[in-house]
Amino acid sequence: MNKEIILKALQELRKQEKRKFSQTVDLIINLKNFDIKRENINLFVSLPYKIKDKKVCAFLTKKSNIVNTITKAEFEGYKGKKTKKLSKDYDFFISIASLMPSVATSFGRVLGPLGKMPSPQLGMILKEDDKSIEEILEKINKTIRVRSKEPSLKIPVGNEGMKDEEIAENILAVYNAVLNALTRKKESIRAVLIKFTMTKPIKLEVK
Repeated sequence: MNKEIILKALQELRKQEKRKFSQTVDLIINLKNFDIKRENINLFVSLPYKIKDKKVCAFLTKKSNIVNTITKAEFEGYKGKKTKKLSKDYDFFISIASLMPSVATSFGRVLGPLGKMPSPQLGMILKEDDKSIEEILEKINKTIRVRSKEPSLKIPVGNEGMKDEEIAENILAVYNAVLNALTRKKESIRAVLIKFTMTKPIKLEVK
């Protein structure tokens, strides 16, 4: 995909009606010849530029001054509605590896279906020191997850307040990651579009 095409589309989007909030920039990839039951896209994509700081909660053996923490001793207090509220309050969850069996038992039923369980790809730490926690938080803030729940992927890749060059770099990173994950590559892509939260989408030419 050509960066110049993306930059031109972003300029067109910025000409549309302004809103009173910073709109999200969404990348939409419509797929074809893609069997949602047999094929699966589940990626963690590292972005060149951070979109926003994510709300992160950690499952640890002791309280941390860096991230909101739920210790193992507090697991029993999270049941039913309290766990569902927790899942809505945070974008991401991390855990010390040694607690993962207990995390799965206590929170897996709610966090699992939402795709928010700490995972080996992004969300698990081996040490509870400040450096390890800071490193994973920085990585999380520059990473997005792409999952194929239907043959159309809608992925946040930026916000209106970012520079067009930064948004374009993020779009290219996500597009290329999805393209590489598809068995039939470009043959599986019907169309690629970008939009702001409240605008109509603009189609991008895929060469």
